[in-house]
Amino acid sequence: MALSLAINGLDAGYGAVKALRGVTLNVESGETVALLGTNGNGKSTLMKCITGLVRPWRGGMTLTIDGNAHDLTRLSPEAIVDLGVAMVPEGRRLFPKLTVSENLMLGAFRKAARRDIDRNLALAFETFPALKERPNELAGNMSGGQQQMLAIARALMSSPRLLLIDEPSVGLSPLLVSQTIAKIGELNRRVGLTVLMAEQNFHQAVRIADRGYIIVHGEIVVAAGVDELRGNDIVKRLYLGGVA
Repeated sequence: MALSLAINGLDAGYGAVKALRGVTLNVESGETVALLGTNGNGKSTLMKCITGLVRPWRGGMTLTIDGNAHDLTRLSPEAIVDLGVAMVPEGRRLFPKLTVSENLMLGAFRKAARRDIDRNLALAFETFPALKERPNELAGNMSGGQQQMLAIARALMSSPRLLLIDEPSVGLSPLLVSQTIAKIGELNRRVGLTVLMAEQNFHQAVRIADRGYIIVHGEIVVAAGVDELRGNDIVKRLYLGGVA
């Protein structure tokens, strides 16, 4: 299935505060694209714009699926989900008093995903075997790493065409960060999932990304392939302790 996301000249914010300034980026079918930036630079706002949770002030967002273009700025969050856009939010946002199985089933509410529940559940359990071992455990009783697994698995239950992942490393130990990022890369390789991942951990994100964008104060300041990113002066200043 051919898919592309094109964002052009996007401005957005909250009240009088402008969080995004002329953001332009694209994601093509089968890619893993990293949106890199430290806290407070607009990564989560952009994710919320794509999902319809924040309405942009100006600019365009188009999701093209098999040649059919959909203007995301005109669609409700429900309609965007129906197109196959799923987000793993920062902080996971699980239902803590529901079990693993119940959280997963809530991810399958999209009409197009209901016929594929068995297939998606098998994929979720194959990717995250720890979840299969504790289907009746309350999500709120799980460790941070297990909760992050569950949040990603819940998104998989919706049969996503485009998976948005917001700050998967937050609150996790370095080992769990590495394991989580590796699992995201594995999903891309195994099932061809298209991924846009917002992440502040540069070293981990570039392990699996095809390309990356760096956002600073709401503006895209660098758009490049992974090798070019590693040698970029802004990257050295922000992430590698160098002097630009």
